[in-house]
Amino acid sequence: MKNLEISAIFNKMADLLEIKGDNPFRIRAYRKAAFNIESLGRDVSLLSKEELTDIPGIGEDLAGKIEEYLATGGIGGYDRLKEQVPEGLVTLLGVPGLGPKTVAHLYDRYRVTDIDELERLAREHRLVELPGIGEKTEADILKGIGMIRRASARYPLGQALPLAREITAYLAGQSPVGLLDIAGSLRRWKDTIGDIDIIATSADPGSVMTAFAHMPGVREVLIKGPTKSSVVLKEGIQVDIRVVDEESYGAALAYFTGSKAHNIRLREMAVKAGMKLNEYGIFRERDDRRLGGKTEEEIYEVLGLQYVPPELREDAGEVEAAAGNSLPLLLEAADIRGDLHVHSDWSDGNMNLEELAMSMREMGYRYMAVTDHSKGLGVARGLNEERILAQRAAIDSLNRKLKGARLLAGVEINIRSDGSLDFDEEVLKTFDIVVASVHSGFKQSKAQITGRIVKAMKNPYVSVIGHPSGRLLGEREAYEVDMEEVLAAAAETGTAIEINAYPLRLDLAEPYIRTAREKGVTLAVGTDSHNRGQFANMRYGVAIARRGWLRKTDVLNTLGLKELLSRLGSKRRKRI
Repeated sequence: MKNLEISAIFNKMADLLEIKGDNPFRIRAYRKAAFNIESLGRDVSLLSKEELTDIPGIGEDLAGKIEEYLATGGIGGYDRLKEQVPEGLVTLLGVPGLGPKTVAHLYDRYRVTDIDELERLAREHRLVELPGIGEKTEADILKGIGMIRRASARYPLGQALPLAREITAYLAGQSPVGLLDIAGSLRRWKDTIGDIDIIATSADPGSVMTAFAHMPGVREVLIKGPTKSSVVLKEGIQVDIRVVDEESYGAALAYFTGSKAHNIRLREMAVKAGMKLNEYGIFRERDDRRLGGKTEEEIYEVLGLQYVPPELREDAGEVEAAAGNSLPLLLEAADIRGDLHVHSDWSDGNMNLEELAMSMREMGYRYMAVTDHSKGLGVARGLNEERILAQRAAIDSLNRKLKGARLLAGVEINIRSDGSLDFDEEVLKTFDIVVASVHSGFKQSKAQITGRIVKAMKNPYVSVIGHPSGRLLGEREAYEVDMEEVLAAAAETGTAIEINAYPLRLDLAEPYIRTAREKGVTLAVGTDSHNRGQFANMRYGVAIARRGWLRKTDVLNTLGLKELLSRLGSKRRKRI
């Protein structure tokens, strides 16, 4: 939790500095520090001062602020900044289309400090009176406000899951729990969640409730009962815990995992078979005899169904498939043989090539694709032709020293506004793999953006389309794109579509993953890692792939190295 808390404060400090019009280098320093702390992969509270300053972007000053927070629960510099900026202006910065200068103008002109007032002014068409705001921007602001309102009660999976795991680890160490599991939409790996549900058993439920209510990070205790309690964390997320009897544990876990629609289908099946199913177990109706419920598997077995993995429990055909014993054998994390989307310090990553090779070996991968940005993305230090050749030479030199694994020479090529790419085919054909992505022009029409992506796929050297919808959960909605047309073109051209495992992307969205599979499109799970801690995000990509019913055979990076290179080369040989 400390990583998330410190990261959030540093981001807020950057927001406040932006509103004040402070030094842009200082602002970027806070944002970089926040990003690297959140994705560190280690508990920041366990690090020494020297280890803190080893984190990219963390110098003596920021390390001191981290130590101050760990010691006192606050940062004096943050408190002083808040006193200098009217409360509520930071929230306005989260509205797409509003930059710090515009937020400052809104305050100076109208004294706007909240989204409700901003929405009123936009609907009255008074925002166009400000410099830099036209009718389209005003409409975009209203659209952004709608997105914020929809997202306000939901939390990204990547934020909620680490919190839930810290809570269960705390309870396991500080209270007399027996069985203990995360339930709810979090266990189904939904991309956003409303709250966190935890199910446990214990011989002393009261002690579990006390430990739960007094956890670090609890902002408010809503309910504290003998077997059920609810709290709100500092992050605003509600967490519910229930302690149940061991004989009912499987039934309770299944019931509170959901989804509601899946549970209704199971209860309907039980009723038709003369049984009743609830969170306590599955029983024969005529004499209330318990038939199962100690484990989830018992529930499905009594109903004559295959066990349905939590990721599939959405009433999207899984019950029928389980009844016919035809559920797919879903992708497992162990099936992944390599990562096909990774950045190094040649562009905007923090790892050098040797560190990437070391991480590849540590994870047992056979390959890892170095896909740094191309020259069109200057903000990410994108590589031009000369630097690409130099990087390729460095990769080739390193590969000669590696045994049993290989760094693939790749690029994340920018798809320009007209669908052309940053490099011509003479350069593109030198890469082992080319990931093509949209990084700008998000406000183009659906036809324009769709056309750009389809045009890129028709290039024989484009292997994968990266983060295909451009969404950032809770921050930026997907750009308008006809994903059905994109997937049809992917099937026709033999281009893979990425499932980007970065927790704020989780892009491709799950419904389109199923569509892709049905069309015969190959998917590629990539972490888009920029530092070592982000390699662990592969688990998110695998989970989203499972929600899309993907099998090992549907995923490009389950292939061995030789098979992968052959598959990547097959599109080039077709010469579309």
